[in-house]
Order: sequence, then structure tokens, then C-alpha cells
Amino acid sequence: MKIYTKTGDGGETGLFGGGRVPKSHARIEACGVLDELGAFVGNACAAVEVGLVRDRLETVQHDLFGLGATVATPEPAEGRKRPETPSLPMHRVGEMETWIDEVIGEVPPLENFVLSGGSPGAVALDLARTVCRRAERAAVTLRLEADVDPGVVQYLNRLSDALFAFARLENHRAGTGDVIWDKDRAR
Repeated sequence: MKIYTKTGDGGETGLFGGGRVPKSHARIEACGVLDELGAFVGNACAAVEVGLVRDRLETVQHDLFGLGATVATPEPAEGRKRPETPSLPMHRVGEMETWIDEVIGEVPPLENFVLSGGSPGAVALDLARTVCRRAERAAVTLRLEADVDPGVVQYLNRLSDALFAFARLENHRAGTGDVIWDKDRAR
């Protein structure tokens, strides 16, 4: 099987289930940012020191691939059947809330605004979190134009919270603590 197909050389791409759209289409933007998020989560997996965080990130990577398939599949054109895609892992939203609560039970209370920084794992998680927020915005934009399962946005919203919590845990366990925003330094 060849990697290149040349079918996108004109600036269009195919959707799962049929149809072609410009590569600048909101659906393709959302798919692209989800793909990017998966790569950033993979990078964070390689950088984190906390094994439990790594295990959870690996689970998230699989979830994100399924979310991408959901986003890549528009409602079928008349006379077509929607192809099967993995079910959205909506149970994971509740699991992520549990993960966040566990982290909050271990790290010091959050009393200040926190900047990205500290340990390499925390920085990788912060980068993944910012890409996650962009993926969430892209999914919201797409929902304004097309029918997209609202669970995609909910999943991404909770994931960004979990990534923030994981970054705090990485810094806590590394002994670096949170990098606190100093408003006086911004003057």
C-alpha cells in the first residue's frame, strides 16, 4: 500500500463515509487538531515521570483516535449509510473527573495562577493542554456548521482539566512545585 495517493494535491480531502471537502474545512481543521493533540499526548507520555499519568495518557491516545474518527464522519448523504466508528468513550469523562480528584488530593491547594514550567513532564503536559483547548475550540466551531456529537466537546473540556492536574502532579512529585505567576514581574 502506498502512503501517497495524490488525491489531495488539489487542496481537497476525502471524508470517512464519502464526500470531499477543502482541506480548510472546519471538519478537517478539527480532525487535524485532534491528530496534533494525539501527538502532543504521545510526547507527554515520553516525558512524564509518574507511571500512573503515563498509563492514563496512553488510554487517552486511544480515545483521541476514536474521537477523530467521529469528527471525520459527517452525516451520510441521502442513500448512503453512515460507516461505523468507535463509540465515544463518554464513561471516560467521569473517569477523568476521578483522576483529577485523586490529583487534587495529593497536590497542595491551588491558591495562585500557575504558569507552564517546572519539570519536563509538566511542560509537555501543559503543551498538550493548550493543544487540547484548541481542539475543543475547533470542535465547537464545527458544531456551529455541522452535526457533531456534543460528547466530543465535553470529552476535550474534561481532558484539558486532567492535563492541567497531571502537570501539577508531575511538578509536585518532582519536587519543583507549581510555577506561580508573579504579577509584579509583569510590570
